[in-house]
Amino acid sequence: MPIDLYYLPGSPPCRNVILAAKALGVELNLKLTDLQNGEHLTPEFIKLNPQHNIPTLNDNGFVLNESRAIMTYLADQYGEDDKYYPKDPKKRALVNQRLYFDMGTLYQRFSDLYYPVMFGGAPFDDEKKKKLDEALGFLNTFLEKSPWAAGDNITLADLALVASVSSIEAVGYDISSYKNILNWFDKAKTTIPDYKEANGDGVEKFKQLFEMLTKK
Repeated sequence: MPIDLYYLPGSPPCRNVILAAKALGVELNLKLTDLQNGEHLTPEFIKLNPQHNIPTLNDNGFVLNESRAIMTYLADQYGEDDKYYPKDPKKRALVNQRLYFDMGTLYQRFSDLYYPVMFGGAPFDDEKKKKLDEALGFLNTFLEKSPWAAGDNITLADLALVASVSSIEAVGYDISSYKNILNWFDKAKTTIPDYKEANGDGVEKFKQLFEMLTKK
């Protein structure tokens, strides 16, 4: 039976899940969900996911939303080993911390800064930019201590963070001063399985959307 994923290709959280599925060898039945046309607000979708957001996973009746929860579920349920999501409590805790950091700090601050500009025509907020710079500084420091976000090996944490960092870069944000991030990002693009298909193509769509919505 297929595992359905309701998604948009440009969405960073949706790309988190696709990156994880590719890395884990999980085949997804991708179901394009057009938010602008209200496809997430149909009675059928709200019954499936009352929060009516994407990504939403439907694994033969088991329904889950929030991309990082979906990533860890796929790893636990379908991972052939614990390569991407270690079972060792301390190693797993570090991966979880980085996933929560991505959700609550890095991606949150990026969306706080850019989504009002993209979707509401708001002016660029320099105070919110400082908060995003701070978050990037935190990630840069994490990467001083290890080659990957949560240790010596690539994990789900890197897959989530690469979706965020690639989106930050896509809107033209200058990350050139964060040398550890740049080195990690270059390595991630050549190491992550099916990077272009799982993330790169979606990043290009995100960039096109940003440019369309913000052009004067």
